[in-house]
Amino acid sequence: MRGRTDEEEGRAATPLELLFDLCFVVAVAQAGSRLEHAVVEGHFGAGLLGFGVTFFAIWWAWMNFTWFASAYDTDDVPYRIATLVQIAGVLVLAAGVPRAFDQLDLTVPILGYAVMRTALVAQWLRAAAGEPDGGRRSACLRYAGGIGVAELAWLVWLFLPESWQPWWFLLGVLLEVAVPVAAERRAVTPWHTSHISERYGLFTIIVLGESISAATRDVQEAVEGEVHAGFGELTSVIAGGLLIVFSMWWQYFALPAHAMMRRRAGSLRSVLAWGYGHVLVFAGAAAVGPGLVVAAHQAIGGTELTQAEAGSTVTVPVAVYVLAVEYLQLRPFQRTRLVRGVYPCCAVAVLGATWTPEPVLVTGVLLACALLVAVAGRVRAQWAPG
Repeated sequence: MRGRTDEEEGRAATPLELLFDLCFVVAVAQAGSRLEHAVVEGHFGAGLLGFGVTFFAIWWAWMNFTWFASAYDTDDVPYRIATLVQIAGVLVLAAGVPRAFDQLDLTVPILGYAVMRTALVAQWLRAAAGEPDGGRRSACLRYAGGIGVAELAWLVWLFLPESWQPWWFLLGVLLEVAVPVAAERRAVTPWHTSHISERYGLFTIIVLGESISAATRDVQEAVEGEVHAGFGELTSVIAGGLLIVFSMWWQYFALPAHAMMRRRAGSLRSVLAWGYGHVLVFAGAAAVGPGLVVAAHQAIGGTELTQAEAGSTVTVPVAVYVLAVEYLQLRPFQRTRLVRGVYPCCAVAVLGATWTPEPVLVTGVLLACALLVAVAGRVRAQWAPG
């Protein structure tokens, strides 16, 4: 197993990587569904905690595989088998999401994690054995060692008293996020800038697509369970939801992420900030779907939540997403104050939309208007003299 090179032309996601992503959709769908049910029942705190814990596990497992594959995807038989084993671990993790969400019982997700991490450690050891560069070989070994220690820490969690488990969870999270920092501090693995930006973009599309699917399915069930007259109250939720999702997609893909990644490639801190910061992008996109479902239930009287409470389930994740995309994807390319200020101002306005009579529709209109201003501002700057 030899490292890939960033000079490869036309490097794109493989069918195996796409299959890997689709299996993660199962886990994302489970987390979103549980968040929706918790919020509809008025359990905001428990819902946010469960969603945060489960989504971190999903995102981190996906990210670890993605960066390894970008650097060392040989697509031979051993690599494919190891990846399929990781996919099996993903499905085990997804099966444990409901229990982890409802009872914070991480037993099944940790077992699925152990399957994935064992295969990934084997991959890193194989990469180290085939890496001719001494610095990169050491980085591969640090990855294997760090992931192995983190896996052992999660297994220890299973045998701890309940009073220790929350603190041990925080320790495990800190250990996990520290592994790439420690592994790449002296030598950077040969990940591909265009490939990584494409993989992150594809996962963003998948998460947004799952939000659309979940919202469509549950809104349909809500309509079928109510009097047909209730469909009129859903019109603003449907129209606003479409504007929100379309605008979120457009904002993320408004500018070429691979060009920005090439500029960041020389700074490990900048690359890690971009890679880690995307957890807010993915989580925001994943939470929008459940939020739209909650807003639909509130519109037809299917929940006791107030309009502002239901609206916040949409406006808060949208504001988080907008700000995260602004500072991770767009900021380096924005040349005027108008374009630099439009999305931060939009995020503040979206939060304010929580207390309007139609929070979902107002949020969609605000996002669409911000998008129009940003596009017009970039076109004007592009054609300005000099």
